[in-house]
Amino acid sequence: MKLKYNLKVTWMLLLLLSLSSCSDTGKDDNGEEPPLPEEPQTEDVTIYVTTNTRSQEFKKQFAAFSKRDNMSPTTLRLNPATRYQTMDGFGAAVTGSSAFNLMQMTQENRTKFLRETFSETEGMGQSYIRISIGCSDFSLSEYTCCDLPGIENFALTMEENDYVIPILKEILAINPNVKILGSPWTPPRWMKVNNLTDLQPFNSWTSGQLNPAHYGDYADYFVKWIRAFEAEGIKIHAVTPQNEPLNRGNSASLYMTWQEQRDFVKNALGPKMADAGMTTKIYIYDHNYNYDSDKPENADQGQYPLKIYADSEAAAFIAGAAYHNYGGNREELNQIHQSRPDKELLFTETSIGTWNDGRNLETRLIDDMREVALGTVNNWCKGVIVWNLMLDTDRGPNREGGCQTCYGAVDIDRTNYSTITRNSHYFIVGHLSSVVKPGAVHIGTSGFSESGFYHAAFENSDGTYAVVLLNSTALARVITLDDGENHFAYEVPAKSVISYRWKK
Repeated sequence: MKLKYNLKVTWMLLLLLSLSSCSDTGKDDNGEEPPLPEEPQTEDVTIYVTTNTRSQEFKKQFAAFSKRDNMSPTTLRLNPATRYQTMDGFGAAVTGSSAFNLMQMTQENRTKFLRETFSETEGMGQSYIRISIGCSDFSLSEYTCCDLPGIENFALTMEENDYVIPILKEILAINPNVKILGSPWTPPRWMKVNNLTDLQPFNSWTSGQLNPAHYGDYADYFVKWIRAFEAEGIKIHAVTPQNEPLNRGNSASLYMTWQEQRDFVKNALGPKMADAGMTTKIYIYDHNYNYDSDKPENADQGQYPLKIYADSEAAAFIAGAAYHNYGGNREELNQIHQSRPDKELLFTETSIGTWNDGRNLETRLIDDMREVALGTVNNWCKGVIVWNLMLDTDRGPNREGGCQTCYGAVDIDRTNYSTITRNSHYFIVGHLSSVVKPGAVHIGTSGFSESGFYHAAFENSDGTYAVVLLNSTALARVITLDDGENHFAYEVPAKSVISYRWKK
């Protein structure tokens, strides 16, 4: 009887509630619509996921903070009191070839891609770009901005005016905070000599050395180039004196020892830029971890930056050193930092191509995230820049003598300039730039540490935390992130990269 009575009471209450709901107008005593109840907070953490099978390509998701005590044995704890380098940004090179390909797209498609890549609110927020000063091996022709003898003949060329500058302006309209670094592949040929003993003219795009008699002219060339871009509304954040100074063989190149670079920076480039009131940074070296030591002429070029820093006059003009990864081990970055912690480090070039199965995301996503993205950041680099942002499906436009086997961070179908394939370098940069903002500080962690998992943690200047994590194992794993005040758990898919960002 008691059970029947309870059921009867419950049924009557439900009936009354139903009638009340049907007769209610939904307005309060003043005839106003009542406010809707607040939705429970489920978007505490913003997450991006990419798997090496492309089942998820930079997929945006969300997670909520846990209300329970954290008892998880797989907890990665953030230690913001342990602070490393301050980050400048992440991005790719906008070469002449990349700019040309972008300009072949329709305005609508190009804007969509550039927003996806550079927008802080609608995309990855990529924040660093490298461009060439004059031509590179991915330019439409061989040229400098002063091919006629005499520095008074300096002028920007068709490649800058029709391709590179218009693309940079579109990017800066989307993200005005993007930093730009410039690197020359060669000086004007009239500044070159065959060697520093004979000092004979060397009228070649490839190899040669800078004539010491033209150090002042070449420094003026840099100043004029920076000023020319500034006149277009494009601020140059930094320059390097020479791309790959120990590589004679590129289609456009210059051989420059550490002794030459020291003297050029100390006696010409540094003073000329200072006299012009420029704040543009100078990063020296811009070449491989191993200093191309397999070539006999480079036997005394090891630890190139440290030898220049030893000259205090030269070092005063230098922000730090830049590196590529085509030879040697990234541990060199840590050794250089430990020797000169007052100097900065940048990673400025790496490429994928036919030699490393570059379009195979199953392999490249894991390897490139471990070695390039996290590997450089965890060895003190303030910025990470990969090579061509965009090449076409014929790996071009390219030139004889340059890399004809390189792929872009993305490749665009040459038959329609519409269909885009996103390769590993696009994703590894995007996973950093999406959650780690310029000015963020790389911070320490403790706790979870297992073979096959790699990560880096950051504190952004806006008060958010960020973590970028690689799971290179074949198993998914639930990992808890804990900042000391909030924590949450999330399943990291097998062979994936995952980025997190949340407010403290």
